[in-house]
Amino acid sequence: MAKPTVLLTRRLPDVVVEMLAPTCDVDVNQDDRPYSPDELARKAADKDAVVAVLTDKIDASLIGTLERCRVIANVAVGFDNIDTEAAKRRGIVVTNTPGVLTDATADFAMALLLAVARRVIPADRFIRDGKFHGWNVLMFLGGDLAGKTLGLAGFGRIGQAVARRAAGFGLRIVYADEHRFPIDVEQHFGARFVDKETLLRTSDFISLHLPLTPQTHHWIGEAELAIMKPTAYIVNTSRGPAIDEAALVRALREKKIAGAGLDVFEREPELAPGLAELENVVLAPHIASAAEATRSKMASMAAESVLLVLGGKDPKNRVV
Repeated sequence: MAKPTVLLTRRLPDVVVEMLAPTCDVDVNQDDRPYSPDELARKAADKDAVVAVLTDKIDASLIGTLERCRVIANVAVGFDNIDTEAAKRRGIVVTNTPGVLTDATADFAMALLLAVARRVIPADRFIRDGKFHGWNVLMFLGGDLAGKTLGLAGFGRIGQAVARRAAGFGLRIVYADEHRFPIDVEQHFGARFVDKETLLRTSDFISLHLPLTPQTHHWIGEAELAIMKPTAYIVNTSRGPAIDEAALVRALREKKIAGAGLDVFEREPELAPGLAELENVVLAPHIASAAEATRSKMASMAAESVLLVLGGKDPKNRVV
């Protein structure tokens, strides 16, 4: 009896092949680039399972060509890159990798916040360019954290993990979410529920932890930026389209807000014109979960989901 076939759309930590190879034939994309839509459709057409990443656009038209596929395991928490309704109609299970990347992403959100507020990147460049000739009391003045307000857009696992870290820096926590969390949860994190406008108007730092939905697309745009404090900073480690990037560039250039730390972008990997030239923004190439143990665990969770579905069992991290 032939082994089931599994497509890995990108190279992943070795643990994936180690887990799948004993019972599956594994086809791995060995290039350091994603498949084009046509390549992905051709490669996936005869596979029993696909292990995908968030840059793979698995839409209804592609899903319609999957003749044998039983499971799409997304190596990410978010799954907006997959048409889950189309998969459901085809009887294809979709899974994700929640929970495991919470701490790594929260750590990186704080790293971006600190880097942009304390002007770490331009200070580093200043020294490397040979411009440091001695200490100056007015050199690279940045924003204080203690006693300031951090507004969390989204208060799920990652938002709560950021709140826990931020408390150690003396930040007050407010959050906006589609629903209010129980009082005991708020008390545990020292967080206060507010509406979106209050969060935007009162926060000194805003950190986005939103899934990408029609409601969260451009959650921050021209109107939102206009009511923020001119001393405020934005951090985004969730999904790029949650921010209108062109509007953000204008706000940063015109100093309507103090700065931003971005790990994700609206049209990734493209940047909005002018963004890379700004000194008051820290840019990272979508690496918030890029801690070695975290990425390995994400990959192994995806492989486990594939093995469970191909073995006729229900996976723990089923989306549909």
